[in-house]
Amino acid sequence: MPIFAPESQYIGIMTQQEIGIAIKERRKKLGINQQTLADLASVAVNTVVAIERGEGNPQLATLLTIMDTLGLQIDINIKQLDYETV
Repeated sequence: MPIFAPESQYIGIMTQQEIGIAIKERRKKLGINQQTLADLASVAVNTVVAIERGEGNPQLATLLTIMDTLGLQIDINIKQLDYETV
């Protein structure tokens, strides 16, 4: 359950750096610092710093936890591609 009320936002495919920027902007909009976010999400502050910089390779669960804490979500649509057989 998100700690902060989510906002209706749709963002298309994003790079790792863009995700980091979105997280940083949301955190700042909520008026919390990196340490507070880390504490609320139960992750190391170094993890938050790295994600906001678009660095490292965070586990999906960690990224989802941080985003959930900020009231953000990732919308993933998976569809099967139909290939013609030759």
